[in-house]
Amino acid sequence: MAAAGELLESAEFAGNKYGTPRAPVRERLEHGLPTLLEIDLAGARQVKRAMPEALLVFLEPPSWDELVRRLTGRGTEPPEVIERRLAVAKEELAAAGEFDITLVNTSVEEVCRQMVTLTNRNQ
Repeated sequence: MAAAGELLESAEFAGNKYGTPRAPVRERLEHGLPTLLEIDLAGARQVKRAMPEALLVFLEPPSWDELVRRLTGRGTEPPEVIERRLAVAKEELAAAGEFDITLVNTSVEEVCRQMVTLTNRNQ
């Protein structure tokens, strides 16, 4: 799909390849349906190049200390993976200004409510 130009965005993250097929996104948008993509920084940049009208929303942690606490508190990843994820997070936080809107992820419930509000407002 990538070689055929059928992906809206694609990236490699943590050794895995991800991508969003272009056709289903276009179909949803043509029908006036809101479309939410959960993608990394590289993917967001690709979407913005391909679809300048896209609304990019950056989810920011309440603080750096809280991000570290959340990642280490899970106890699901070894220290080297956490270090790698924190290095990526620094790059992402530095690029927050490239996004149209920033939401602070204080809780899953609150950030979801904000996303629904944004989605409804931009239909």
